[in-house]
Amino acid sequence: MKGIAEHHLSRMPDNTAMKQQNLPAHQLHFSAKVVLSIFFGTGVFCLCVGVILILSAKSTKKIEINYTKICADCAQLRENAFNFDKECTCSIPFYLPEKMEGNVYMYYKLYGFYQNLYRYVRSRSNNQLVGEDMRDVEDCAPFKVSHDGTPIAPCGAIANSMFNDTIILSYKLNSSIHITVPMLKNGLTWWTDKYVKFQNPSFHNLSSKFAGSTKPPYWPKPVYDLDRNNPDNNGFLNDDFIVWMRTAAFPTFKKLYRRLYRINYFTEGLPAGNYSFNISYNFPVTRFQGEKSVVLSTLTWCGGGGFFLGVAYTVTGALTWLASFALMAIHLTRKKKESNLPRVKSCLKKKSRKQK
Repeated sequence: MKGIAEHHLSRMPDNTAMKQQNLPAHQLHFSAKVVLSIFFGTGVFCLCVGVILILSAKSTKKIEINYTKICADCAQLRENAFNFDKECTCSIPFYLPEKMEGNVYMYYKLYGFYQNLYRYVRSRSNNQLVGEDMRDVEDCAPFKVSHDGTPIAPCGAIANSMFNDTIILSYKLNSSIHITVPMLKNGLTWWTDKYVKFQNPSFHNLSSKFAGSTKPPYWPKPVYDLDRNNPDNNGFLNDDFIVWMRTAAFPTFKKLYRRLYRINYFTEGLPAGNYSFNISYNFPVTRFQGEKSVVLSTLTWCGGGGFFLGVAYTVTGALTWLASFALMAIHLTRKKKESNLPRVKSCLKKKSRKQK
């Protein structure tokens, strides 16, 4: 019996305020004035932030050109998969009415391309993408191995469907001189993607590290030869590849393609004038009734020219203000009833006395 008692005592918590749950507690009781002040303050804050975001979004300059129908001949050529090795280019002239000052970014935009499908998102090998095991293709169905059983690198549906149009921007300096606008291929990715989630198996003799593997079926060249002008922009560290591998949540999305290199005629941005997009059309979209565009845009401190965030803050602020006025009306009505209650009671008492 003594042993049992000691056993039970050993399992008892210490006799402290923390373990015995005897700490002092305080329950907040907000008055109506405090609650209304919080609601009104929140509404004012959201309205101010919303207006600032909308004005900031309006200050951005953007031009978008949908080239699906403009390059209809190339689109028709790409309908047939057997024409994958045939080149098709188209030129799209356009006029920039206003100067785009500061940093200018080029995006490609896809309509009707669902990158958020579960099987599509799962079709990749993270072990392969960090350079650990080139033969780890277990989760990459249906693009795991080639017809002869050779592992694909990079494997998976995401990598195989990588956007591969080539877009070159030209500036018409005068009637006889066209200048290729200098664009940078690096600095397009998130830091965590570039230095954590994607790594090459080696920094030296990269092609030998991919020996025993083959390129994805829809790729014209292997992953270690994506950028012949910059050896550091090859393999799994290629910026275009990393940007594409970050899947989009919605079927209409845009991804960063290039950024302006501010030198010579373009130190202050893109001057107003005549330009043209020279596009090597490779990425088929008409099979799934999709479309594609190229976008030139400037950025502000809060990002691009989207109005969603500003409108969301403005609507939230307006609804909070409406709720504040509704609560205030309810509070004043109840307060008035409570103030009249003693008078009603005194009147009832007088009536009862007279009846007696």
